[in-house]
Amino acid sequence: MLLLAGPAFAHVTVQPGTAPKGGFATVNIKVPNERDDASTVKVEVSLPTDHPLTSVMPQPVPGWKVDITKSKLAKPVEMEGEKVNEAPSKITWTADGKGIEPGQFQQFPLSVGQLPSDTDQLVFKALQTYDNKEVVRWIEPAKPGGPEPQNPAPVLKLTAADAQDPADGKNGAKGDTTAAPASTSDTTARVLAVGGIVVGIVGVAFGVLAGRRRNA
Repeated sequence: MLLLAGPAFAHVTVQPGTAPKGGFATVNIKVPNERDDASTVKVEVSLPTDHPLTSVMPQPVPGWKVDITKSKLAKPVEMEGEKVNEAPSKITWTADGKGIEPGQFQQFPLSVGQLPSDTDQLVFKALQTYDNKEVVRWIEPAKPGGPEPQNPAPVLKLTAADAQDPADGKNGAKGDTTAAPASTSDTTARVLAVGGIVVGIVGVAFGVLAGRRRNA
């Protein structure tokens, strides 16, 4: 079972695998090295063109240089009231050092958006190049109900936007209000305790004075 499960963890994937529709998200392209005698020196990720992402910003990764290729859209999209005619279509990371060595993996962070609202997933086809010139093509689509492809394409599942948290807004205000009496009670108890101590001290002092007067 372990031998069968092992290869599944060696795929190029998108992490986390889900993000809410209609917003922006930060994801990682996770690239493991599957070879024992070669290092990964280039990673190319093709971005979806049927649902283009107008904003794609890579986070710098030490030891790698990154290039973004833009392409003209077949159909312009509207973004913040303006029509956008081109969008990023491919990102290429090239190692300027040893790359991803055997037994290691590397994550390439991306900020992407605006995520579409009219689809349930985005496919990021990837090419992984080793220093021995071998190229592994992670481009095979997964079929619903079918077996997993040998080299599946990385997929980002899109979920419905999160509903308002019940603890927010009015419900949150109620929660804060509920916590108030406990704080007030605690303060009142402290005041009474201090008052009791003061009364006790006054009583002792009065008793001492009264005793002195009797002795006099």
